[in-house]
Amino acid sequence: MAATQILPYHRVYVWELPVRVFHWINAIAITLLALTGLMIGSPQTLWMSQEPSQQFWFGWVRFTHFAAAYVFFFNILFRIYWSFVGNEYARWDNYVPFRLDQLRNIWEVVTVDVFQVKVHRKLFIGHNFMAAFSYFLLLLICLFQVMTGFALYSSMSDAYLPQIFGWVVPLFGGDAQVRQWHHTAMWLFVIFTIVHLYLVAYHDVFEGRGTTSSIIGGWTFMKDDELKRK
Repeated sequence: MAATQILPYHRVYVWELPVRVFHWINAIAITLLALTGLMIGSPQTLWMSQEPSQQFWFGWVRFTHFAAAYVFFFNILFRIYWSFVGNEYARWDNYVPFRLDQLRNIWEVVTVDVFQVKVHRKLFIGHNFMAAFSYFLLLLICLFQVMTGFALYSSMSDAYLPQIFGWVVPLFGGDAQVRQWHHTAMWLFVIFTIVHLYLVAYHDVFEGRGTTSSIIGGWTFMKDDELKRK
């Protein structure tokens, strides 16, 4: 049996601590918002043996949703700020495809990772441009959810932040329409999460560069020959 050539790996520090903290706070906030949002949209009759005045479970559901919304909003603002001051892998120009090589890489990733009509593609330190562009689209959805969510909250709160988005309700034609759009956009997060987890597992299995652990420790791995091609 022919010996397999073993190429040494080098650790590359990609994801700074603020980026990793943002990622996990965002994951927790989105999970809480989705679960509590579904309960708010379709309330369940729990603990029916008690009078409503003797329980506050739905109040806690609403409080959790609103609290997570504030965390989600300021976490997004921080990530936008970090896209201008972070390292080269976190900066905004990695996420907005305005160069020809970025567009070519997006198509290359689609043919390999999605359609699997090609075997190999160029490996990137950090996100490939397809992943980066999907995160940019996710940011737009996040901002849409912030606007519609705080717009719905503006009729229940005199706080400054919800009132900023009060104009969204008449723009959409009323609370019912805003609530429907807010609910529909939530399912885009569900779809994104499923695809995201699939691609992370795919890259870990077929590339072996520590994609999953990189968002925990910050380090990814590249072979010598891959680093020389960059």
